[in-house]
Amino acid sequence: MFSLSASFQPQQMIVPLSQLINALHSLKTSATASIQTLQQGFIPEHSSYLKEPSVSLRDLGLSEIRGSQLDELLSRLLPIPAPEEPPVVPSAWRSSHVSADSFFQNKHGFSHRTLGVFGSPIFHRQHHSPLKAACSELQFLPVLVQSRGFKTFRPKTRRTESSYDGPVESEPYTPAFMKGLLQREKGPESLDEVLKQKNLPENQQEAFKTGFSEGFMRSQAFTQRTQESLRRTRLILLALLLIGIYGLSRSPFLSVRFRTTSGLDSAVDPVQVKNVTFEHVKGVEEAKNELQEVVEFLKNPQKFTVLGGKLPKGILLIGPPGTGKTLLARAIAGEADVPFYYASGSEFDEMFVGVGASRIRNLFKEAKANAPCVIFIDELDSVGGKRVESPMHPYSRQTINQLLAEMDGFKPNEGVIVVGATNFAEALDSALIRPGRFDMQVTVPRPDVKGRTEILNWYFSKIKVDPAVEAEIIARGTVGFTGAELENLVNQAALKAAVDEKEMVTMIDLEFAKDKILMGPERRSVDIDKKNKTITAYHESGHAIVAYYTKDAMPINKATIMPRGPTLGHVSMLPEDDRWSETRAQLLAQMDVSMGGRVAEELIFGDDNITTGASSDFDGATKIAKMMVTRFGMSDKLGVMTYKDVTKQSPATQAAIEQEVRVLLLDSYARAKSLLKTYSEEHKKLADALLAHETLDAKEIKMLLEDKSLDLPIPQ
Repeated sequence: MFSLSASFQPQQMIVPLSQLINALHSLKTSATASIQTLQQGFIPEHSSYLKEPSVSLRDLGLSEIRGSQLDELLSRLLPIPAPEEPPVVPSAWRSSHVSADSFFQNKHGFSHRTLGVFGSPIFHRQHHSPLKAACSELQFLPVLVQSRGFKTFRPKTRRTESSYDGPVESEPYTPAFMKGLLQREKGPESLDEVLKQKNLPENQQEAFKTGFSEGFMRSQAFTQRTQESLRRTRLILLALLLIGIYGLSRSPFLSVRFRTTSGLDSAVDPVQVKNVTFEHVKGVEEAKNELQEVVEFLKNPQKFTVLGGKLPKGILLIGPPGTGKTLLARAIAGEADVPFYYASGSEFDEMFVGVGASRIRNLFKEAKANAPCVIFIDELDSVGGKRVESPMHPYSRQTINQLLAEMDGFKPNEGVIVVGATNFAEALDSALIRPGRFDMQVTVPRPDVKGRTEILNWYFSKIKVDPAVEAEIIARGTVGFTGAELENLVNQAALKAAVDEKEMVTMIDLEFAKDKILMGPERRSVDIDKKNKTITAYHESGHAIVAYYTKDAMPINKATIMPRGPTLGHVSMLPEDDRWSETRAQLLAQMDVSMGGRVAEELIFGDDNITTGASSDFDGATKIAKMMVTRFGMSDKLGVMTYKDVTKQSPATQAAIEQEVRVLLLDSYARAKSLLKTYSEEHKKLADALLAHETLDAKEIKMLLEDKSLDLPIPQ
């Protein structure tokens, strides 16, 4: 604020006094009317600022005054004060322009509030001053004025850099409730001062002190409980957060890409297989002998590298399921006492692109760091199948390409032996099984009689078995069984003995387990009427008679009309010795045995009473006939020519194949019919025995057909 110090001299004005008085009256009237209009039309929610009233020279009655005279008048009435000296600031700020509080002050150099101070003696005249009265009224009116300003972080930074000692920015304002939360603890208050402020009498002071103490203790206890509750809440939230993160990391849909990209899956732990050696592998002596060379390589590689030999990079184990391929791989690592890394072919590829190749790299990276070692990939056909152009799997070749590069690529792979196992070698890519990747291919066949005997003796040593049990007898009756099936047989026999509360496993338990595997479990709860049971007895006895009296047929193992699995009856046949190939006569004999059931129904019950029970028999006979014609070259008409895909042959060739198959089936049916007519009495006798005893083994069938009496209990 400032005061008007200049004196006003009327004799120096060249303006008529009447015009000046009229102008002052007009100024007061216009200002008052404008302010009233603004007050009536003021709407707070639509406008936050009020405009200054604007009055033209014509409205003031000063249109005849020249501009120079008007400027002189205003300079005398409203002298411009000297601008305040700016504070001394560092040289870095002397070139800056600081904005004032309003646009008026920026334009004229002084605040508009200065206009409201007219306390100078110049206005203390004998006559009434309209200008003073108008200005006095204007200074008390509520006028909204815009004040603006802004701050940035740059001034504070520059003050810090230039060691400016001026006033710094004030601390940000903190609301009262935030201060209460941030500053929970207050300074101690004097109880005596509180009592003095309350002006309590002496008889009430003790009660006040007691109440104050109780309240204070309760507040302290409440504060402590609140803090403990907050602490427990934080711990619970932290635990839930950690559990959630762990759950996301273990989720199959959200974690695969995270674990792959973050490298959490790169560490592969080897499997400890020190307790597995070749002594645990039975029935595959030839395969063990070939793999002994690999063990020698791992134990003493210098023995072979001196002569220029190299450690084999890959060994491919080929064979049916359950023959011991995985056990052989574990025995290799156990014998050589090296790290053993296991992986399944289906574990590499998942829903994200690139996961399979990444896991291959991680596996071989870990193996190379611990060389020499063994990597065993089970079900190799899942990851090493033939590469094809398929729009359904455009990225499926990345995994096998990475495997090919790791096994025999640009970088050397020394000391890491890859052992692969598959039972579908035809599906493997040719680039994978070439020398340099899989140098050795070891076939693991089904065990022969000697091998089955060794396997049975090995598993018998793990259970309590009757000394009267002979493993060789069981081995001869389990032709075609693999090591896994023999293990299952011994286990089923042990379970049967435990159910019957026996002290050891007997031959009866082993036979029961064998029948369960060959023919399926018994279904004694099935209630079959007498008619269907009779048809089943003659049907199964027809198979047995044809098998017994046909020269090249396989010996009968057991015949039963007890429902087992999906069938109402069954005749199991097992060869006495292992068969490595089959003759034409043996194939025709198998077809004749298959036709025996339907022929028996036709001869005994007539053409109108034949059943659907022979459908599986016809399927087997037709399959044998087709193989004889299309694969084995046993057709006189078509000769020694194979037809892998009959549908791609010419119509004439297809008709010739069908005709040859039909001739073989009809001839087989005729032979079975002729044989059953010849041995009709034996057929009826065997059917009656099956109806009476339900199940007959090979010895009992032989005694019955040789007119020997059977001393068997009749089942209840």
